[in-house]
This record gives sequence, structure tokens and C-alpha cells, in this order.
Amino acid sequence: MTDMQPFATVDDLESRWHDLTDSERERAAVLLGDASDLIRTQCAGWEHCDTATLRRVACAVVKRAMLATSMGVPEGVSQTNTTTGPFSDGYTFANPSGDLYLLDAERRSLGMGRAKAFHVRMAPVDEGASHDSNGL
Repeated sequence: MTDMQPFATVDDLESRWHDLTDSERERAAVLLGDASDLIRTQCAGWEHCDTATLRRVACAVVKRAMLATSMGVPEGVSQTNTTTGPFSDGYTFANPSGDLYLLDAERRSLGMGRAKAFHVRMAPVDEGASHDSNGL
């Protein structure tokens, strides 16, 4: 099994987000490796992508996961409501479990979901035949 390097470093993540604590840096290092693996396994053709794109997407994936866990929400909770007298606050969390996932726009950046066109000639080509203006 080959040890593949993550597409981004903890410093790359910090420059796109905020300075991380020591424990956040440790978690980010692990998640950057996981995010890079996610890209490699879900995006055929990732090796043709620009390194800046790979770095940007890996950082975005990790930031989403870390934001979810930094909210102090118990695992598995996706919604909370608080009522005090006549006042009520409600929150629904976008990624309550801190999962790693790719957005559709990120998949497109990595070459997934792009339409590809091609044609197949069904009749044999007769090199000696003349063609009229309609290509028939």
C-alpha cells in the first residue's frame, strides 16, 4: 500500500480559514489525509486536476467537517430549539456529524459530471466516394 501525501497542508487550511489550536491542527492533519483519499476514490481523473484545485477542494471539505464539530453539538443531533418565555431560537445543522463530502461544484471542479460528447460513424467510409454539399 502506497502512502499518498494529502493534497493540502494544515498551513494551507489555516490560510483559508483561521489560526488553529494545537488540537485542531492534529485533527486537521488527519482530515486532510481523509479528504484527499475521498477525492482520489470518488473522482476518476483527479490526477489531471491542477494542484491548486486539489488543495482548495481538500481544504473546503475539511473546513466543513471541522465547523460541524466546533459547534459543540452532540453527535447525531441535527436540530435544536430553545424557548425562553415568548422568545424562541431554532437551529438546523448542515453537517451535524462532521462528515467529509464533496459539493456538486467541487465535483465539477475536479472533472466529475462534465458532459462529454462524441460521435460514432455507423457506415464505413468510402475514400473514393464524392460528397455533395449536404455531406451525404
